[in-house]
Amino acid sequence: MKEIHILFTGVGRRIELLKAFRQAALCLNVSLKIYGADMAGTAPALAYCDYVRKVCAMKDKSYIDMLVEICQKDDIDLLIPTIDTDLLVLSRNVDKFQAIGTRVLISKADKIAICRDKNNTGDFFESCGLKAPKTYNDYKKYNDRFPCFIKPKDGSSSINAYKVEDAQELEVYANQVEDYIVQPFVSGKEYTIDIFCDFDGNPIFITPRERMQVRAGEVLKTQICMDGKMIEESKRLIAAFKPCGPMTVQLIRDEATGDNYYIEINPRYGGGAPLSMKAGARSAEAVLKLLLGTKVEEYPGIIEDGAIYSRFDDSVCISSGKSDIKGVIFDLDDTLYSEKEYVRSGYTQIEEYLGIPSAADRLWQLFLEGKQAIDEYLSEIQRTEEKDYCLKIYREQLPDIHLYEGVQELISNLKQSGIKVGIITDGRVEGQQNKIQKLGLSEMVEDIIITDSLGGIQFRKPNDISFRIMQNRWCIPFEQIMYVGDNVNKDFQAPKQLGMKWAWYKNPDGLYYDEEQSITSGVELEMLSELNTLIGNHEDL
Repeated sequence: MKEIHILFTGVGRRIELLKAFRQAALCLNVSLKIYGADMAGTAPALAYCDYVRKVCAMKDKSYIDMLVEICQKDDIDLLIPTIDTDLLVLSRNVDKFQAIGTRVLISKADKIAICRDKNNTGDFFESCGLKAPKTYNDYKKYNDRFPCFIKPKDGSSSINAYKVEDAQELEVYANQVEDYIVQPFVSGKEYTIDIFCDFDGNPIFITPRERMQVRAGEVLKTQICMDGKMIEESKRLIAAFKPCGPMTVQLIRDEATGDNYYIEINPRYGGGAPLSMKAGARSAEAVLKLLLGTKVEEYPGIIEDGAIYSRFDDSVCISSGKSDIKGVIFDLDDTLYSEKEYVRSGYTQIEEYLGIPSAADRLWQLFLEGKQAIDEYLSEIQRTEEKDYCLKIYREQLPDIHLYEGVQELISNLKQSGIKVGIITDGRVEGQQNKIQKLGLSEMVEDIIITDSLGGIQFRKPNDISFRIMQNRWCIPFEQIMYVGDNVNKDFQAPKQLGMKWAWYKNPDGLYYDEEQSITSGVELEMLSELNTLIGNHEDL
C-alpha cells in the first residue's frame, strides 16, 4: 500500500490532532508519515511528527514557495493548515500545490475571506436564513442593548475580545482594540459544531457540542449534543459554504428565546475537534480514506451523544540539559553492527542453496539498485518457484555478522559505571534473535526487547510501548535514560515524547544514512565511543 505523507502547517500544540491521525492510520492499517512545519522548530507537537520542516513566517513573501518546495521534495499527499493566519494565503495558492500533486485541505478563497471578516460572517449567516448578532463597526453608532461584546474584526482564540457593561466602558475598549466590531451580548449556552466534509463539500460528520468550560478561547470541557436543530442549520451552512474538509462553527443559544445566534466560522480543524473524533466523528479516518480514493458517505447515528470530555495540558522536552544518565538503550541494526553485513550473509547462504557461483554478488548489486533483489534474481534465472524457500533461508539464517569495533568495550564500560544497558530492536522475532545470538549480546546486555514479539509490527518504533516497558523494568525516570540509534526517521520520536535523552549515531555505513539529514535536538555521534566521554563528563545530553 502506498505510504501517505501529510504536512501540517502551524502545528504548534496540536498534539491531539496528530494522535488522532496516528490512531486512524493504525485502525485502517495505513502507512502514514506526518510532517510538521514550524518557524522556530520548538513547537511541542513537533515531537509527535515523523519529520520536522522549518519554514519562514507565514507573512513572508517566500512562504508559499518554501512550502511548495517541501511538498515536492517530500512527496506530500495532503497539506493541512491548523491556524487562521495561514488560511487565506494558502487558499489563494492551491493551484501551485495541485500542480505538484499535493492536495490542500482548505476551502475556496472567497469563503475564507468571509470568515476572516466578522462583518461578512454575520451577513453570510443571515443569507443562509440563520440568526446572527447585529454588527457595528463604530462604537459611537452602537445603539443596541448592554452588555455588548467587542472583538477584532479579524481575530481568533478570543484574543482582545471583551464583554462590555456600559457605554463608558465600550469607549475605553474601542480605543484599545484595533479594527473592532461591536455586537449585542447574547446570554446563553455556547456551542461549537465540528463539521467535516469531503473534498467536494458533501457533509460526512456534523457534531454539535456544548462548550462547558473554556480558557483563552480553547475548550477545556465539552459535552456532545446531537441537537437536531443545530444539525439542520449546519446543513444550510454547508450547502452555501461547500467546505473542503473541516469547519468549526460557534453559536450561542439564547437562554430567553431558545434561538441560535451564530457568531463565528473557522474553516479548519478547531482546537477541540479531536473531542468530536473521540465521540465517533472520526474525520481523520475519513481523510485517509479519501486520499486512498475511497468514497466516504455521511455517517449517521454513530456519534456518542451526551458524552462529556475534559482536556489537560502535558509537556514534552524540546531541548534537554545536563543530567545523570542511569540507563542506555541501544538500537541494534546499523547501531551495534552493520546491517549490510547481514544482507550479504543472507545472499551468501542463498547462493549456496542455488549452487550458482557469484549469485550473492548479483543479489547484492540488485539490492544496491533499490530492487527486490531475491525476486529480481530468481526471475533472471527463471527459478521463481523457489522464492518462498529462498526467503526462508534469508530470514532464518544464523548470520555471519560482527559487532562494530569498540561496541563490546563501550557496553562493558557503561555497566562498570553502574549504568543499565538494554536493546530495543524492530524486526521478525526469529531473525532478530539469531542476530542477538550470533553477536553474543544476551550475555552482554541486561534487557532486550524485540518489538514484534509484543504483538506484531504495529509495536515497532516509533510506537513507545517498548520504551515504557523497559522504563518500568528499570524503575529509572525517563529523563535519566538515553536511547542511541541510527535512523532519524523512526528511532527518536518515542524518546522525545517520553522525555528521554537521545543520541543519533550518524553512521555512514548504515542502510538509512543520508548525508543531508540533520537533527534539531539530541546529540550527534560520529563514533559510538564518544558516548563514554559524554556520559562521563555529564555533557549536555
